[in-house]
Amino acid sequence: MFLGGGELITNSTNATHPHSVTALCEEGARLYASALSVGKIARSEVGSAPCLLEFALLHPDPADDAWLRPVPPSAALTQRLYPIEREIQARRQLSVELADTFEPFMAISAQTPTTHAITVLEGKDRINASIELAMAECRSEVLTIQPGGGRSEGTLNIAVERGNMLAERGVGMRSLYQHTIRHSHGTLTYADRMTAGKVEIRTLEELIERLMIFDHTVAFIPATDDRRVALELRHPGLVQYLVKVFEQLWSQAAPLREEVKYEPTPKGISGVQRSIAQLLVEGHVDDSIARRLGMNVRTCRAHVAKLSTALGSSSRAQLGYLIARSGILDQDS
Repeated sequence: MFLGGGELITNSTNATHPHSVTALCEEGARLYASALSVGKIARSEVGSAPCLLEFALLHPDPADDAWLRPVPPSAALTQRLYPIEREIQARRQLSVELADTFEPFMAISAQTPTTHAITVLEGKDRINASIELAMAECRSEVLTIQPGGGRSEGTLNIAVERGNMLAERGVGMRSLYQHTIRHSHGTLTYADRMTAGKVEIRTLEELIERLMIFDHTVAFIPATDDRRVALELRHPGLVQYLVKVFEQLWSQAAPLREEVKYEPTPKGISGVQRSIAQLLVEGHVDDSIARRLGMNVRTCRAHVAKLSTALGSSSRAQLGYLIARSGILDQDS
């Protein structure tokens, strides 16, 4: 995604003086210009601009360590351009090789029209590559549905990187999560980092499977439970249908920083426990309930135990009967 020589351009100086060489600070630029004019500068003068030494724009005077000599700008520029130009040449060579490889197949493809309304993507590498391409081409808005609970640090770091890339281009993002992420410190930190851009996050108790839509033109959905196979959808009718599904869920969801309003329930039973009770009555087992509500199985079982205590149940079979009898699932309770 980034040029191999990019680190020579984007290195920051230190925690208190961070910037890239392409954004040389005002003090650094002044001192470098002064050193070039005079031919040297006292080491004591550059304490306020450590970037000049880190970016090798100054080097020690071999005759007197108290002085620094400026590196000619042409030499400094060449030093930074060389790895970039080398990378560009390598990319050009790769482009030529790719073109040569696929050229014999172009004529065959032209004679056999195919549709790409639905593309099956196998393997996480191919799935991620297709998503990255869609993100790079996106110009207006990304819609995502992310079921489940809190994310790992690695997943959140990737999400931040992607979100920043979109924000730099002015692309908006609306994401739906489940209520359980409200208790995930990592996800809340991610939300704080992303709110500087055009990012909105809302939550619901239950969500459909994962969904990503770019510019209302291309969508990605999982094709298997382990998410190692996905479908890339470009059929306008299918994509617009999924957009409408998203908008329906979005209208029912609560903004992340607003309190979730649950219907009052008797016996001190929480809104989450009420949702679990509904799924228990429908015949779902603990694993299924946990997956649908975006929590781990241990948390789900803890809620079931609290339900049993609140309703005075001594067995799982009796619990379903007591839930139905208690009225906690009635709309007017």
